[in-house]
Amino acid sequence: MATCLSLPVASFTIMSQRDIDRFERLILPHLDDAYTLARYLLRDEHDAQDVVQEATLRALRYFDGYAGGDSRAWLLSIVRHAVADFARTERAWGDADANATDSLVGAEQTDALAIENSERERVRRAVRALPEEFREVIVLREIEELSYKEISAVVGVPIGTVMSRLARARSRLAVLLGRPAEEAS
Repeated sequence: MATCLSLPVASFTIMSQRDIDRFERLILPHLDDAYTLARYLLRDEHDAQDVVQEATLRALRYFDGYAGGDSRAWLLSIVRHAVADFARTERAWGDADANATDSLVGAEQTDALAIENSERERVRRAVRALPEEFREVIVLREIEELSYKEISAVVGVPIGTVMSRLARARSRLAVLLGRPAEEAS
């Protein structure tokens, strides 16, 4: 995702250059991760871009309340809440991904690369088919590589619940991909 962000300065209290520099250093490097999470949860690239922009504005607006700690988990938690707000207001939880297209395949692409891309798309479809509570933890763990503790902070559930959801998500993915459930762990 291109990191292009235009911020309506008038809607924010004046921030010191030090705070702006700190925000840029701590939060902006995680925009790609924020987009990945929003993209998987919303199943639409344009909606994900809108939600990430809204989440970034919220992060900037409330940055004075950031108490330190894991800035990535803090931003992803904001993204998660922005996705929920978007879903409530836009009714975006339908299959918005039906019209989404991936990049076109060039004629020179090899068979091996085509098979790999096909398998990757198959996994993406399986992840998108998971219920939201499983989809978000699998994306945070397997794609964003957050620890159980970080996922717990982002999702707002105990670590045991995170572990349980991950196990169930992996089992469902195995079934969706036509593999024995034992391979999921």
